[in-house]
Parts: sequence; C-alpha cells; structure tokens
Amino acid sequence: MTITRIPHLPSGSNFQSLFERSAVETGFLLTVEDGVGTERLLRHCGTKNAPNPPLLIGLLRHKLRISRGAPEPAPPEVVLAGRQVTYMISGEGSRSGVLAMHPVPLPGRVLVASLLGATLIGMRKLQKAPLLRDSGQIHTVVVLDVSPPPDHDAT
Repeated sequence: MTITRIPHLPSGSNFQSLFERSAVETGFLLTVEDGVGTERLLRHCGTKNAPNPPLLIGLLRHKLRISRGAPEPAPPEVVLAGRQVTYMISGEGSRSGVLAMHPVPLPGRVLVASLLGATLIGMRKLQKAPLLRDSGQIHTVVVLDVSPPPDHDAT
C-alpha cells in the first residue's frame, strides 16, 4: 500500500489553526455586550438546561475565541441578542425567533444557551455554518434574514 501525501494540505494542529483563522476571516462578529453576555452564561451555569451542557460550553468558548469584535453600532445583517433571526437548517423549513441570552426557554426565542443559538450568534445574513445537533449529527444552518424584534419601536 502506498501512502500519497497531498501537498499544501495542513495536518494536526496546523489544520486546526487554519480552520480557526478561516473562521475569523469569514466571520463571526460579536458585540461587546454579546461577548459579556455569553461569558456570563458560562460563568453562572446558564447552560445547565441544555441537553448536553459540556458540548454547549465548548462551543460557546470556541465562538468567543474565534469571533471578531463587531463595530458599534453593529451592522443590521449581524445576528445579535435581541434581533429577530430567520434561519434554515438543512433538510428542514425556515424558522425564526428572537435570539436571547436567557438561560431558560421562552416562546419565540432562540437561546444562545443552545447549540442552535450558540451557532447563530455572530453570523451574518446569508452566511452558512455547520450546526452540531444534540444527537451528534452535523447539519448546516443558513441565516436567511436578520431584523429588529417584532415588538421593536423604531423611535
């Protein structure tokens, strides 16, 4: 058996650093407020209601590491806590909800303290990302639209 090495293909820790560098370049943007809110969820066990807290904690920490700071005010196409996000998961129809930092489920909310919410925060309209499911499967999520919450007062 002959093993052929593909040139220019990173391996080991080089591959991981390439992935992280690529993720930063293509982009997740967090506002200071969302970064602090995410850290607060981690510090105060806001992930304890998740089906798999250790997995969620790892994802949130990873998101904090690889995200860039969003300009202030954040662009309207960025998914932030308090904004309405319409998204589609591979193999499913579109859904929407307001991204929330709450540690417990609320109707019409997508919690940052969930694998879906942790994936969505910092994404931009039309951006795709891998979505790790509680079952261990990996799907794709795409952000279709971002807007102020429905009860947002424009004044």
